[in-house]
Amino acid sequence: MNFLRKLPIPQEIKEQFPISEKCAAVKAERDRMIADVFTGSSDKFLLIIGPCSADNEISVMDYIGRLVGLQEQVKDKILIIPRIYTNKPRTTGEGYKGMATQPDPTKKPDLLEGLISIRRLHLRAIEETGFVCADEMLYPENYRYLSDLLSYIAVGARSVENQQHRLTSSGIHVPVGMKNPTSGDLSVMLNSIKAAQLRHTFLYRGWEVETEGNPLTHAILRGSVNKHGRAMQNYHYEDLILLHEMYAQRNLMNPAVIVDVNHSNSNKQYLEQIRICKEVMHSRRHNGDISRMVKGLMIESYIEDGCQKVDGGVYGKSITDPCLGWEKSERLVLDLADML
Repeated sequence: MNFLRKLPIPQEIKEQFPISEKCAAVKAERDRMIADVFTGSSDKFLLIIGPCSADNEISVMDYIGRLVGLQEQVKDKILIIPRIYTNKPRTTGEGYKGMATQPDPTKKPDLLEGLISIRRLHLRAIEETGFVCADEMLYPENYRYLSDLLSYIAVGARSVENQQHRLTSSGIHVPVGMKNPTSGDLSVMLNSIKAAQLRHTFLYRGWEVETEGNPLTHAILRGSVNKHGRAMQNYHYEDLILLHEMYAQRNLMNPAVIVDVNHSNSNKQYLEQIRICKEVMHSRRHNGDISRMVKGLMIESYIEDGCQKVDGGVYGKSITDPCLGWEKSERLVLDLADML
């Protein structure tokens, strides 16, 4: 291991790129609205929607800008939380690792420029669109670089069993979604939720820290993979009933789930997201317990359909998992609003 350079601590990056009082107020209000969905004070439906990975500041801002008018059309029923996922987990460790590591996907890693670029992008989203966004907490020690900007955090399927992710989540004051592991074991996900809802004392970034517990920690169903490598879905009516029953057996606060309609639930067949969304909505209409538990959907969407190689050159097309293009995404959001 070679130590290349010491990077700025989060406070130094925050001082260099501060959030304004106006944007902080916008975030506080949006945080309240989102929290009200998870506590049941609001019957709004959440859509966590956007590119698989944020790979280009210009096209990501273009995409989020398009969501502004769409949010206005569905504001009575839906709260949109754009995805700005700046860290990309890689199953084998190969490939593009996200903007935090590679601010330019075609160039070598540059973590200093990466930290600056991801903070600048999340700031621009709030300043220019009024949206507060979601990101994945792939590295718990990096969370503080964006802690004053994020309004939704996901813990991925490969991280949900990790103790540091669980304990760090217990000190976060916005909703944290715990994905089921790739094995599909729902008890692992629920154990992670319980751990994050409890108080803890632990080591974090060289400090002894104490947390109060996060009552807004909840489940994300994203499908699984069996021992033969076959994708197994967990968004069906029976899966949602099972999760509701497992929640009922545990003393967890604010039982809730977001259904991720891509990944193993769609077997990365991105067009299937449309059908899966509508099936989940049908399950909500059919059963009151499911309706109260399913708080929203997670959708992978970008400007162009599908995906491309890193050097593909198509503007607004994913360089990681395939996404729904803008026209299909817009139609889907409007259809979902009609179904609520």
